[in-house]
Amino acid sequence: MDSLKQLDERHRTFVEERNWQKHQSPKNLAMALTAEVGELVEHFQWLTTEESWEVSGKKKEAVAEELADVLIYLTRMSAELGIDLVAAAHEKCERNERKYPAEEFQGGNRRPHEYKDRDKY
Repeated sequence: MDSLKQLDERHRTFVEERNWQKHQSPKNLAMALTAEVGELVEHFQWLTTEESWEVSGKKKEAVAEELADVLIYLTRMSAELGIDLVAAAHEKCERNERKYPAEEFQGGNRRPHEYKDRDKY
């Protein structure tokens, strides 16, 4: 499986085989997505920044599982709403590139929220 569409088709089949389609509303999928993100965050809670880069072994496997859950719910929600997630992400990248021009951030360590002209785009 090498595409979001293939992943979504696989999960859609999984859902249909269990007669769970009635539970796949955008509202329910958004709530499930939020819950899975919370479970992902739990793996990093209380770690230092340095420790968060060094996740390995069983903890890394658990993080991978939570990331997979997040991706599955995200792709299901976008499919249910008829949103091309990859196209939407590319459009968002283009907006961000216009909103935060690279030359404005060269040689410094300003964060996006510190950029004074961010609201004009």
